[in-house]
Amino acid sequence: MNDNAGQTRQAAVTPFDTAKLDRLMEEAGIDVIVATSKHNTQYLMGGYKFIFFAAMDAIGHSRYLPMVIYEKGAPDHSAYVGNRMEGAEHQNNPFWTPAVHTATWGTQDAAGLAVEHLKKIGKAGGCIGIEPAFLPSDARDLLASRLDGARFVDATHVLERLRAVKTPDELAKLRRASELITDSMLATIAAARAGSTKMEIIEQLRREETNRGLHFEYCLLTLGSSHNRAGSPQAWVEGEILSIDSGGNYHGYIGDLCRMGVLGEPDAELEDLLAEVECIQQAAFAKVRAGAAGREMIVAAEAELKASPSAAFTDFFCHGMGLIAHEAPFLMTNHPVTYDGIDADKPLEAGNVISVETTMLHPKRGFIKLEDTLAITDGGYEMFGDRGRGWNRGGA
Repeated sequence: MNDNAGQTRQAAVTPFDTAKLDRLMEEAGIDVIVATSKHNTQYLMGGYKFIFFAAMDAIGHSRYLPMVIYEKGAPDHSAYVGNRMEGAEHQNNPFWTPAVHTATWGTQDAAGLAVEHLKKIGKAGGCIGIEPAFLPSDARDLLASRLDGARFVDATHVLERLRAVKTPDELAKLRRASELITDSMLATIAAARAGSTKMEIIEQLRREETNRGLHFEYCLLTLGSSHNRAGSPQAWVEGEILSIDSGGNYHGYIGDLCRMGVLGEPDAELEDLLAEVECIQQAAFAKVRAGAAGREMIVAAEAELKASPSAAFTDFFCHGMGLIAHEAPFLMTNHPVTYDGIDADKPLEAGNVISVETTMLHPKRGFIKLEDTLAITDGGYEMFGDRGRGWNRGGA
């Protein structure tokens, strides 16, 4: 058994704001959090994630289930529960948590170690915050059966609020992710030729992102008048447009942008259509600053959209982003992802990062979209990856 629980330090130096987390836990009535999602365990561990399970969680009859245990007001009681192979990771780059249990191969042994730790710190019967969407039923059943008197509550909101304002280091990673994705998309558009298929263009983008140090996640691509963004043998034809929407991951942080291409020169109608999209984007940007309610941006963009000649087939959307593609601030309800826009009337904060996107599904010219990433500042915003926002020529 590779269990390093005995390796402790004088005091835990946490990579996150413990005062903020303690306050959020107090407001929610939570005594201790057992975080189990990849994104929140990564955040609580200061950016660490185990590469062996980066692509797939499953192993044997179970799955990898990392856990970070944090007691309100007592960071020195924190623990990390991980896979047995992670003992080598801890040996090379010691984890910050005073207790480290790298001894698991599945969900139930991870839950068992969590139970032991909770009993050791005297929180076996407290209010325990969990992530229901990221805690397998067998692990939750084991926790409940062995923690007599414990009450389990949803800590998802607490952890979302903790991550909502990005640190300078997080902002740097999000900026880099956006820049590398933009560069990759522009290089991909330039490399595509008449006859290039969607599958070939998607593969080109994957290589461009990988060669720049990104972890490729997805590419949503349209050609010509089609609105279908799935990969296919469809080939690009002279005079047609292309939309390329990609997500790439840089050290755990997501980049998500959309840019437009054309094979040849854009005609006057195409110039006008993209200008409509840009006007809606700019109307939103003009209302973005720390202290302004998110709804101000939405109202301004939707007013500009309503006045647009293409309003009937155009949509505006904005959402928070960071470690995952949709996180706090939550600005719009069920549009299209299912959650409530609980932050629309709250002031934006410096350090929030949002995605702003306008999508036109033109019945004849095709899928025309801009998606941009903004970091909120006291005076307004900083746009990440702000290149290539016009018509980019293919076959260059």
